[in-house]
Amino acid sequence: MSGPDISVVICVYTEDRWEDILAAVSSVRAQSRPALETLLVVDHNEPLRDRLTRQYKDAGDVRVLANAGPRGLSAGRNTGIAASRGEVVAFLDDDAVAERDWLKHFAEGYADPRVMAVGGRTVPIWASGRRPAWFPEEFDWVVGCTYRGLPPGRVRVRNVLGGNASFRRSAFDAAGGFATGIGRDGDKRPLGCEETELCIRLSRVRPDAVLLIDDRAVIHHRVPEARERFGYFRTRTYAEGLSKALVARSVGVGKGLESERRYTTRVLPAGVARGLRDALLARPGGAGRAGAIVAGVVAAAGGYLVGSVRARRGGAAFSVAPLGTGRPGRTHGAAPGSAHG
Repeated sequence: MSGPDISVVICVYTEDRWEDILAAVSSVRAQSRPALETLLVVDHNEPLRDRLTRQYKDAGDVRVLANAGPRGLSAGRNTGIAASRGEVVAFLDDDAVAERDWLKHFAEGYADPRVMAVGGRTVPIWASGRRPAWFPEEFDWVVGCTYRGLPPGRVRVRNVLGGNASFRRSAFDAAGGFATGIGRDGDKRPLGCEETELCIRLSRVRPDAVLLIDDRAVIHHRVPEARERFGYFRTRTYAEGLSKALVARSVGVGKGLESERRYTTRVLPAGVARGLRDALLARPGGAGRAGAIVAGVVAAAGGYLVGSVRARRGGAAFSVAPLGTGRPGRTHGAAPGSAHG
C-alpha cells in the first residue's frame, strides 16, 4: 500500500450516541484503504470509556483512550494526536460515517510533500428525513456540513473543516495542537473555529504549506432534530461570531476573516437572491431561506462584536499546549467566558 499510514481519531463524550459511535468505527474499519488504527478518545466519561473498552477489547485496530486534557473537543483531539502512530492523523465526528474511499482520497492528497492537511465533503443526514424548507445550503456549516460556496473538486483552501479532516503529523510538530478554550465542550454553547485557528497558525509557521479540500472524501453526518430548528440556527451563528472574534484576536483580522469576506459579499447575497426568486415563483421555503441568511449574518455579526469587545477588555485566554505534555503552552487573548458560555 503506497502513501502514508493514517491514524483515525474519533472523539466521543456521551452514551446517547452509542449506536452512532459504533457506526463511525465500522465505517473506518470498512475502508478500501485500511487505517493504521482507530483511536476513540472519551471526554471525561468513565462509564462510556469502560463500555467502549469492553466493546473493542478483542479489536487490535481500535484503541480506547481517556481525554488527557481539559474537557472539550480540542483537548480530546490533542490526546488522540499524541497517542497516534500514523504519519497522517485523520478526524471523524462521532455521529458521522465515512464512505468507503474516504481515506484513499485523503492519502492521494499527500503525494505532494507540501500538503500539510486534506479535508473532505460532509453531507447532512437530516433526522426528519429531509432538509427543512427554510434552511439555506449556504449555512450548512451550522450543522457541521459542507456549505454552498466552497469550490468543487480538489482545491486549495485557507482551512479544512474539523469533523472531516486530516493533517500530516509534521504539521502538529511545527504548529502545535488544537487550541483549548476555543472549540466545543460537549453540549455547552456550540462554539467552533478551532480548526480554522490551527490552519492559520500552521500557515504562519510554514508559509509553504498547502491545505486542500477534496470533495471525493465524503462522510455523512447525522443532524439531530433539535438542530433542524431555527432556535439552534440562531444560537450557532451567534456562537460562530464569538469564535471568529477569538480567531481574529489570535491571528489578526486580515487572516482571521479572509475567507469570510468573500462568503458574506458574494455567496450570501447570491443565496438571498435565489431565495427571493423562489418566493416569487411560489416555490416552498424561498422567503424562509432568504430570511434565514439575513438572520444568520446579523447573529454572527452580533457575536463577533460582543466577542471583540470582551477581548479588548483583556478577558480570559486560550492556549496551545505542546502535544503529549501537561505544560502550559502559548497563550492567546480570548473573550471571557466564551469557551463555556
